[in-house]
Amino acid sequence: MRIFIDTNIPMYAAGKPSIYKDRCKQILAKIAVGELDAVTDTEVFQEILYRYFHIRQMELGRQIFTDFKLVVDSILSVLPKDIFLVEALARQYPETKPRDLLHAAVMRNNGIDKILSVDRDFDEIDRIERIDPLEFV
Repeated sequence: MRIFIDTNIPMYAAGKPSIYKDRCKQILAKIAVGELDAVTDTEVFQEILYRYFHIRQMELGRQIFTDFKLVVDSILSVLPKDIFLVEALARQYPETKPRDLLHAAVMRNNGIDKILSVDRDFDEIDRIERIDPLEFV
């Protein structure tokens, strides 16, 4: 099973104690040793840096960026066809954040239908199955 890894997985793994921290660390460990066929996109890396820039913790953001880059072998580029699909999805899902729609577009255009994420917005998008890290086996 090939699964898309959302931004919040490496961020929870590196973040403060939470119900998701240990499970997200376990997920990244499975990816690192090849037990999980994981993919992400370039936008996830931008989101990591943006978030930590916004909260003025760029050193931590760069560390999470670097660590995640070392773990995930498959990183998909965002292409024009993805951006054009985002616009169509935005009409269909007007309440969903554009960055989530971008991940959904990249997933659809690459034949990926599962995403590991704590973000429930993905639950609303057709042909995308969100798997909560706490429910991931």
